[in-house]
Amino acid sequence: MAYRIFLAGASGAIGQRLVPQLLAAGHQVAGTTRSADKAARLEVLGVEPVVVDVFDAKSLSQAMLAARPDIVVHQLTDLPAGLDPSRMAEAVVRNARIREEGTRNLVAAAAAAGVRRMVAQSIAWAYAPGPEPHAEADPLDGGGSGNRGISVGGVIALETAVLEAPFAGIILRYGQLYGPGTGADAPGGASPVHVDAAAYAALLALDKGVPGIFNVAEPNEAVSTRKAAEELGWRADFRLPA
Repeated sequence: MAYRIFLAGASGAIGQRLVPQLLAAGHQVAGTTRSADKAARLEVLGVEPVVVDVFDAKSLSQAMLAARPDIVVHQLTDLPAGLDPSRMAEAVVRNARIREEGTRNLVAAAAAAGVRRMVAQSIAWAYAPGPEPHAEADPLDGGGSGNRGISVGGVIALETAVLEAPFAGIILRYGQLYGPGTGADAPGGASPVHVDAAAYAALLALDKGVPGIFNVAEPNEAVSTRKAAEELGWRADFRLPA
């Protein structure tokens, strides 16, 4: 079935790999960006560009109402290109704000527009210490300190807002991304996932899977990805054509 999709973060690492998958599946896509230059590039790809700041709740709501989406896909982040280590400390705070305040605004706009489902990006390395591999029901590390505490606090706020919204909410807890646009060419971290496969999970979640949480990563010892494979039909080896 074809849907009208509101893709928040269409010009980001996952957004760029998700757009061609959505269009190939026959969906209509309105994609957000804060940049007029990036908006022009989205239009060339066949996306209806929406230049809006997620922190401007009124403008975001107006844009959502105008787009009339069936489903919202939340791929918003605020991270430096290539995850530049020298800029990550300040980026952690900005990214947590996107997850908390930005998600709150996005959920409110979606609810006002009558959206029926939201698929949102989260992370798979926010679990509290405990036996591995972590399943989706395991607790997150809400008691962390420093940058980890800030980051996980943002994750908890994002997931709570989406899962408690008045529509079906699906959380995709992605592992450490690699591939085009991520700043990493090869797998790294305890639970890596290629950016194409991460985007593919979002495509599948448009109409598969009951509301809830899914770990999305290549087979590893840190997190279990069985649920995504069984309920979404997700494959870690998915890649876009070269």
